[in-house]
Amino acid sequence: MKFEETSLPGVHLIKPSVFGDQRGFFLESWNAQAFREAGFDLAFVQDNHSRSARGILRGLHYQTEHTQGKLVRVTSGEVFDVVVDLRRSSPTFGHWFGAWLSAENHLMLWVPPGFAHGFYVASAYADFQYKCTELYHPASEICLAWDDPTVGIDWPLPTGELPQLSAKDAQGMAWGDIPLFD
Repeated sequence: MKFEETSLPGVHLIKPSVFGDQRGFFLESWNAQAFREAGFDLAFVQDNHSRSARGILRGLHYQTEHTQGKLVRVTSGEVFDVVVDLRRSSPTFGHWFGAWLSAENHLMLWVPPGFAHGFYVASAYADFQYKCTELYHPASEICLAWDDPTVGIDWPLPTGELPQLSAKDAQGMAWGDIPLFD
């Protein structure tokens, strides 16, 4: 596996070794020893799998208690995955990073605690899978507005189209109103 730090300290793109032939391919999506050797000593407690259709945007979510680290990947389709740094003490506080994750490129993204996370589906549908370091805690879940002008995420939306949002995501909070991390 190759671990590449992104423009946001702590957030890493991970490229697994993919072994393929005429029958298909094999890859390790999680190997505790390989991650530990790269400086990530992680204990996952929950695995999630969502399927979404083209044009759906999920996020930007985070929890203020039981903060989750997430190892995310796409197993079918393609998404534009985004994280926003919510750590006041970070040199990249308020900045965002986006990457294309797909079943074809096999990239994974490590999202540590202290970041909001979301994704936009660009393919007909996408299966999105992620491992979490903490259990889901709905009482402390926050949604940062996907289109907050202060953050200014450049989502790859088709010209003139808005994403499809859940009722919860449509009520996302403004940057100035969300709880932040130290």
